[in-house]
Amino acid sequence: VLIMNIKSEITKLHYSGERTLLYYILSIPTFFYSLITKIRNTLYDLNILKAVKVDANVIAVGNLTTGGVGKTPLVAEIAKYYLSKGEKTAVISRGYGGELSSKNVNVISDGENVFYEAKKSGDEPYWYAQNIKGLIVITCSSRVNAAQYAIEHFGVKNIILDDAFQHRKIYRDKNILVIDSEKRFGNAKQLPQGPLRESITNIRRADKIVVMSKASNNYEKVIEFAEELNAQICDAGPAEVYNIKTGIHLPNDVEAVAVCAIGQPEQFFKFLSPRFIIKDKIVFDDHHLYKKSELENIKMPIITTEKDAVKIKDFDLDNVYALKLRLNINCAELLND
Repeated sequence: VLIMNIKSEITKLHYSGERTLLYYILSIPTFFYSLITKIRNTLYDLNILKAVKVDANVIAVGNLTTGGVGKTPLVAEIAKYYLSKGEKTAVISRGYGGELSSKNVNVISDGENVFYEAKKSGDEPYWYAQNIKGLIVITCSSRVNAAQYAIEHFGVKNIILDDAFQHRKIYRDKNILVIDSEKRFGNAKQLPQGPLRESITNIRRADKIVVMSKASNNYEKVIEFAEELNAQICDAGPAEVYNIKTGIHLPNDVEAVAVCAIGQPEQFFKFLSPRFIIKDKIVFDDHHLYKKSELENIKMPIITTEKDAVKIKDFDLDNVYALKLRLNINCAELLND
């Protein structure tokens, strides 16, 4: 509970603009973190550290901040786009939160069969494997090793790197940076004082910038922000809430409990609040591995994210519903295809 409270306070600090005692304490580790990331990026910029080029079209999708900004559904849309053209495509993820060793190249799906459950693979790789027919899904901390494996064993033409803007060891043909239209860069400080994984100046590495607009109240400001960055807007919003066992839609205005284990849960709750009467909100750490005992005593409908749902479906509960998101983006334009 103490760790959760500290995390909550730090997250609040990242986006509130407050300058509390904690803010100034965190400036010390932030100084060293910033120095390390600057040295590392400079070594790559000067070509002292070299990126490895592989024999495939490599697309990296990532962000500058911690937490969720909408990378997963965007990666899925890009993968579906290439697959719709009949091109062999793989998504490579680190497999964060999964039990499989990230040192190994782990084939989660060969495009037809799914070999590991979410507990082993991590929630996002499992979600890709379950939801995108024909997609090869691999996890490994070395994106280079995973990419070479995908090329040699599956003959893939396109490789999509999930959450890899900072992973510069592999050369990418297109670097796509995703930014949340509301949270943006928080207090513009690097970790742990702020949400930035690296300096905001490194936005220049992006070939394409996508501003993820999540039902913003002031769309004009979103357009203005996107124009400042020469970015493409991707509209994201709730599509439907369906039972993960039966597929039946949950009617509006019913009482429900919202449950999630994602980086930025506030947006998930915002999507639900106009349509349902949310009686309770339960938030776990990002990538949390659920136990049946945590949910089985909840009698009213449970609404969760699709990423969380893949870890809950084996509990055989009748009252679990998942929120499906819709994205509106032109992938051909994004990829200059």
